[in-house]
Amino acid sequence: MDSSLLCLFLLGALALPETRAGSHSLRYLHAAWTRPELGESRFITVGFVDDEELVRFDSDAPRPRLEPRAAWMERMEQVDPGYWERNTGVEWRNVWTFRVSLETLRGYYNQSQEGVHTLQFLHGCEVSPDGRLQRSFSQFAYDGRDYIALDTETSTWIAAVPQAVNTKHKWEARREAERYKTYLEETCVHWVRKYLEMGKETLTRTDPPSARMTHHTTPDGEVTLRCWTQDFYLTEISLTWLRNGEEQLQGTEFIETRPGGDGTFQKWAAVGVTPGQEGRYSCRVQHKGLAEPLILKWESPSSSTWTILGVIAGALLLLTAVLGGAVIWRKKDPGGQAWKVGLSIRPRGESGSPLAWQLVLCPQGLSFPTLGTIRHP
Repeated sequence: MDSSLLCLFLLGALALPETRAGSHSLRYLHAAWTRPELGESRFITVGFVDDEELVRFDSDAPRPRLEPRAAWMERMEQVDPGYWERNTGVEWRNVWTFRVSLETLRGYYNQSQEGVHTLQFLHGCEVSPDGRLQRSFSQFAYDGRDYIALDTETSTWIAAVPQAVNTKHKWEARREAERYKTYLEETCVHWVRKYLEMGKETLTRTDPPSARMTHHTTPDGEVTLRCWTQDFYLTEISLTWLRNGEEQLQGTEFIETRPGGDGTFQKWAAVGVTPGQEGRYSCRVQHKGLAEPLILKWESPSSSTWTILGVIAGALLLLTAVLGGAVIWRKKDPGGQAWKVGLSIRPRGESGSPLAWQLVLCPQGLSFPTLGTIRHP
């Protein structure tokens, strides 16, 4: 593979419906991509309950099996004997299905065997606090763009592109919508309840955020204040900049909520300010784990030493959020090239609600790209 490329973008993003307050969700992302130089595609499955990574399968693993990612999932064999062997078999059938589907789609799009092509499948359900189904979703993307999705209200397939009409007709003839709908409304709900019971101590916790503010000045004198939060769980968090007590919308910047690598999450919000006017600004942090909102104000350090330390600490925190939270694992391909696979959360808008998981593959030592997000109405 051409090492001169900054980063090989493999998978687009599938939009995740935002989980409503008090609700719980089970979501699975299956993804496969072609590798012309190897002649065999790679397949990955990642499962989540709420914001917790639940299970993972990677066809490139030394011993490809469905593996637990949450500590409490280690007990699953006691609760459901044969769970890991049975579901590993399901994933291997998915490997075959996705490899065949990639070949079929390449024909639909009249594409050559050169280049990388990707197929993603996202499905899951959301239940209310009392365990009743609230909504479900099942959607596919090809080469980072919407392909086909299930309308669960009408039990019909919605083709997003002309090429998907072929798939729509095939699945309608096989009554695939009914099968998917049964899984989403019955099987998925059953497993949400079971996982919540097993992992309730972890999944029902609300860790409050720690917060701090840093001050940054560019060489040309522009000033930015940055409000940092970390160590929180659940992911829903609100960061709001205030100027003289009034909400500040202009000149603000928000990053997506990111995994912290230890089961908690991180986020920051920034605002550009006029030099000397920093005292007019404050940051309001709201989270379910807080009894009341946190209000942070910038306080000038008493010495330049503290300024330097603050900037260094802020840079380290950003590095942790970008690298520590995004990188899942590192692996070398048969040619010896080191790669890293990243999974990150993307926001819908300035509110920062995490709505999309993204998988990317980059050469070791290079940064992940900024990726677009596919959204359903």
